[in-house]
Amino acid sequence: MPAREVVAWTTLIACYTKCRRPGDALIAFERMQYAGVAPNRVTMVNALAACAAHGTLDMGVWIHDYVRSRGWELDVVLGTSLIDMYGKCGRIDAGIGVFSSMAERNVYTWNSLIIGLALAKSGEEAVSWFSRMDGEGVNPDAITLLGVLCACSHSGLVEAGRRVFDSLLRGSYGFRPEIRHYGCMVDLLGRAGFLGAAVELIETMPFAPNPVIWGSLLHASRTRGESSFGELAARRLVELEPTNVAHHVVLANLYAEMGRWREAEEVRRLVKEGGLRKDAGWSFAERVG
Repeated sequence: MPAREVVAWTTLIACYTKCRRPGDALIAFERMQYAGVAPNRVTMVNALAACAAHGTLDMGVWIHDYVRSRGWELDVVLGTSLIDMYGKCGRIDAGIGVFSSMAERNVYTWNSLIIGLALAKSGEEAVSWFSRMDGEGVNPDAITLLGVLCACSHSGLVEAGRRVFDSLLRGSYGFRPEIRHYGCMVDLLGRAGFLGAAVELIETMPFAPNPVIWGSLLHASRTRGESSFGELAARRLVELEPTNVAHHVVLANLYAEMGRWREAEEVRRLVKEGGLRKDAGWSFAERVG
């Protein structure tokens, strides 16, 4: 392009972010600055989404400072984007500050705050804000309830999580629980050691349990040393994802721990005969000082 205006740069940043390439989105954002093109609100919203996905707190703080230095009003979209960035980058305290300064909020704003508190393992505070949301007459959506249930799970708030889930089952919020909500409850019960209740919930829910749900039960079983529940979960994972060698390895190790050597060797033999290999994994997050 002979000339690249703010719309072109913003579109490029947005496309990178939507294609799950936040690093490239942030590089494009920096190139835009070097080219002397001033960002607008839409640019900043997309750049903040990239910061949130990439865990790049420093850039997110720079954007917030830029917004303040220009005297921009924190409308619903920009303010919510800042809260989302701070929550996902481990600075929910700053996110709460943004939330409190906003003149107008919608359900997405509340969701970003509650999810940020869930990520920070501040379950009681998340439940408190959820109650305040209800008191202010803001109707929650499916994402709100996911955030609250996850917050309860990460903080061990079993009774609070059960109350919310029971209300969801009764249709108190205007919709029924999805498989993701059941998954959160299985995780909550498993983390708290109620593995029998977690299995009962899996067996009675109106959805076919997916690998995420069985994986949650497996993790809780391993943490609690409950081999029988772990075996159940591992076997279901092998059935659902027979080419995932990690499930076979876990099942073989469980059999070995239980002294069931013949079954452990049988699983290992099937792995070798099937030519299954474990892929290396990786992760990235910017260090929060």
